[in-house]
Amino acid sequence: MTYLVNDIVLPLDFVEGEAFSKASARLVSAGIVPPRDVRYSLFRRSVDARRRDDVRFTVSVLCEGDLPVRPDDVLKRNRISVKREEVLSPSAPDRKLSERPVVVGSGPAGLFAALLLSENGYRPIVLEKGGSLSERIAAVETFRKRRVLDPTTNIQFGAGGAGTFSDGKLVTRINDPAVSLVMRRFVSFGAPPEILTQARPHVGTDLLRDVLSRMISYLEEKGTEFLYHTEVKAVKTDGRSAVSVITDAGEIPCGALVIAVGNSASELFLRLLSDGFPVEPKPFSVGMRIEHPQEMIDRALYGKFAGHPALGHAEYNLSCDTDSRGVYTFCMCPGGEVVPGASEEGTVVVNGMSYHARSGRNANSAVCVSVFTDDYGNTPRGAIEFRQKIERAAFWAGGGRYAAPAVTASDLLAGRAVRPVGSVLPTYLDGDVRIADPAEYLPAFITEGLRRGVFAFDRRIPGFASGDAILTGPETRTSSPVRIRRDENAVLLGFDNIYPCGEGAGYAGGITSSASDGCRVAVSLMSRYAAI
Repeated sequence: MTYLVNDIVLPLDFVEGEAFSKASARLVSAGIVPPRDVRYSLFRRSVDARRRDDVRFTVSVLCEGDLPVRPDDVLKRNRISVKREEVLSPSAPDRKLSERPVVVGSGPAGLFAALLLSENGYRPIVLEKGGSLSERIAAVETFRKRRVLDPTTNIQFGAGGAGTFSDGKLVTRINDPAVSLVMRRFVSFGAPPEILTQARPHVGTDLLRDVLSRMISYLEEKGTEFLYHTEVKAVKTDGRSAVSVITDAGEIPCGALVIAVGNSASELFLRLLSDGFPVEPKPFSVGMRIEHPQEMIDRALYGKFAGHPALGHAEYNLSCDTDSRGVYTFCMCPGGEVVPGASEEGTVVVNGMSYHARSGRNANSAVCVSVFTDDYGNTPRGAIEFRQKIERAAFWAGGGRYAAPAVTASDLLAGRAVRPVGSVLPTYLDGDVRIADPAEYLPAFITEGLRRGVFAFDRRIPGFASGDAILTGPETRTSSPVRIRRDENAVLLGFDNIYPCGEGAGYAGGITSSASDGCRVAVSLMSRYAAI
């Protein structure tokens, strides 16, 4: 029997032995006399900063060995839970693929689907609209220096997906056994081992690129074929099954099709919609990125413990409800920078990124307002056009040269845009912003939600609405605006061998949940079809 002993409170300078001793004592209290060969290991560690004058760690300890079974009520009373590891294994398939499986997209969902498929002999073909990792890095650098955007290879499209140029956060709220598999595999490809125990695991875009490079090389060794600069134009079917994909590089036959594109694949969404695929609109959110000095956030959340070497930089996750909408912070990047996320010419989009060291001067986070389907006419096309309209208007609000529109927090609250950049220097493209009223590019309900949210969050973090805090916009790529409908086996409704998955298909949000969904889809595919 394997147990998790939870809610063990420890000082910031604790050593593992203290945690293991407390876990052992808790087992004894529950009537579980641990044998000598019990194996203890840290399972999760999180910061408890509810009291700034007494910041602690809260940890969970994994206890493995020949341990007796105890009643649920006894375990609950002692804050102990049973740890059950679900094995992701396919059932025996009843038919054989006619051709190799094709995976569209090389983000986390596509890569992890390809990983499980390749390790089980399926030799998938991965189609990627953008370029290889080295080509992406060069294209992003060209954009930073010369403001020349490649619409196919950029911060959104190319090997690794949008997460390649992000904070590399692996935080997820989903409770899925595939998560532990994803974390272990990330470590096997070079991610820091501490992500296995951190409550808010983080890799950093600098390390994540190396992880992705090793993963792609491994997949190629296992028989996966990557076709870059290959955009899907249509899916050819026989009425029930995909038989091939039509690309700008020619027609590619497929025995099964995994659609694992990111949430920026607007053109593909519209093609699927026009071809009669079950694509539906869904709620999403839109907002701006707010920046503060990281030292201020550390002091506000950790008090006198700010700067303690065991803590690292402080993080926050805030939410509130306005009259009818939710407002929340998203993808908080300690010591990070605001980066351009545009994938279409003549548009401006922002995102957040940090390196592993998180040594930048500013903290940034998206402040987002809920967008409901009624706001854009309840159609998939309306959802996509709603997002595009904001991004194009932001381009001109920023001056028409990929500078981003920005506003200070004090001016946002006052409903104006007159105060210049102050002590908080914006990090977007080394400060290439233009002061502009958010009303120039954001709908009124979003700007009003931002005002209420920033004002409410100042009560939680004093200084959040300080005058020099800078907001840069727009943040529009928080999640997919559409969902490609699938059944309980992750199969596209009305079809036999098409598997929508990941963030773009509307079933995940972030690196870890997308990768986990890719694993689930691969298992479902392998349960139905044997490799050729």
